[in-house]
Amino acid sequence: MILTQDNEYAVVLDACVLVPMPLCDTLLRLAEDPPLYRPLWSDRILDEVGAALEQKLGHTPKQRQRRIDAMRQAFPEALVVLPPDLEKALICIPDENDRHVVAAAIRGGANAIITSNVKDFPEECLAQYDLLRQTPDDFLLHQFHLDPSLILEKLDAQASALSREREYILERLRQLAPGFVALVESSTL
Repeated sequence: MILTQDNEYAVVLDACVLVPMPLCDTLLRLAEDPPLYRPLWSDRILDEVGAALEQKLGHTPKQRQRRIDAMRQAFPEALVVLPPDLEKALICIPDENDRHVVAAAIRGGANAIITSNVKDFPEECLAQYDLLRQTPDDFLLHQFHLDPSLILEKLDAQASALSREREYILERLRQLAPGFVALVESSTL
């Protein structure tokens, strides 16, 4: 099945998948026209991305702001505004600092949460809200199976924007999404 521009499959992108630039770029390119899914995030998720960019990756405040502003501008509809008490009610999520992610998914009508921190989002809790939890690798594998040619086009566009070849992007994604990289490489031999 090839999805159209009217695609309503929505996912919350956790901060941990938005910090590594190669992964963030790939995920967001898949949401561009024609989109394979609709991205969602909250101000708090973007704040966590910005803090990680500065504290873990050494970005300057100006670089941090440029990246967050670019994401907001490219996907203004991605922002989910959270009611103050929703995350407090999500006691099935063990870490209070992760409840806002589930709250954004519920409020945004998401189908899934894309995160590398799977232990922080128990499946039995998410099932109560009809939410899936997927690693970025699993999510990208599913996207590839939906429309392989579109995925390859978007990877090539990502590489071209850096004056590189697709193999460069795949190498940068290898540790973050090894199954996806292996599938792309095997499909293009």
